[in-house]
Order: sequence, then C-alpha cells, then structure tokens
Amino acid sequence: MISRTKVQVAIALAATMALTACGGGAFRRQSALSCMERAMYFESNRSSRDGMIAVGSVVMNRVASAKYPNTVCGVVGQKNQFAPGVLSRKMNSRSAPMIREAAISVLRGERHPYIAQAQFFHTATYRANYNNMHYVLTTGGNAFYERRRPEMVTRPTPMPAIEGITGR
Repeated sequence: MISRTKVQVAIALAATMALTACGGGAFRRQSALSCMERAMYFESNRSSRDGMIAVGSVVMNRVASAKYPNTVCGVVGQKNQFAPGVLSRKMNSRSAPMIREAAISVLRGERHPYIAQAQFFHTATYRANYNNMHYVLTTGGNAFYERRRPEMVTRPTPMPAIEGITGR
C-alpha cells in the first residue's frame, strides 16, 4: 500500500513538471500575442519597428523548426534562449501600442525581408569568435545570423545597421 504522503508528493511532482515543461511554466498562462510582445520588448530595445519585426521573425523561424518548441510561448520560454525574465518581468506600458502592432503583424505573417531563415541573434556590439555565423541583418540593436558550415559563411561579421525597411 502506498502512503498518503507518497501520493501527495507524486501529485505535487507531476503538477510541477506539467507547469515547467518546455522551458518554464510562466508561458502556459500567456497568449501567443503576449509572449511575442514580451520577446520584442525585452530583445529589441524597442528602438525600431525593424528590430521588433526581426526578433519576431526569428521567433517564428524557431516555431517552424523541429529543433524548437512549436509554439510562440514555448520558444520564448525556452531556458537561456531569450532575455532573463522575458515572461515575468514588468513591461513599461508607454511602448505597448507600438509593440502590440508589431507583434500582431508578425503573428499574421509579416516577416522581416532580410531575416530569411535566421534563428539566432545577439547584441550588435557583441563579437563572437565562432566561424559558423552567417550574418543577415543588423537592426534594432541586434545582429541576426544563420548557423552554417564554416565553408558556407560569406558574411562572418555583423553588417552595418539598417532601419526603416518595415516601417509603416
């Protein structure tokens, strides 16, 4: 016979696992729109629509890839992939209308035309020493890149920043 305490522990463990699956429990309580807004807010520095659309495009490229979770919140909530606290930190409401418009637009299918299949980005000023980073765009304070075999990399350094491509 199983003791009552063991059953309670098993139930608590199962509940914890269900809430934290796919990179953290916070995303289970949020909509795709909310998760996209949060990724854009915390990753694009809210500096430009281009930067926000580029971040959203990377999120959607990951959603479409078998290597990542198949939901926006699953991708954004993956551990060590986006800004710490992306799904739980407080957002300033002043930029909310601009972020919401960009997030809705990406969820409806808009993509940054230069992102292509890129699934990665880092702060534009960061310099990595990897030889598999093929840069496709620098905008919104970030450098966006595809991972490629070293012999397939033709742009190994971040490009000059551009803005205004996706402006509305």
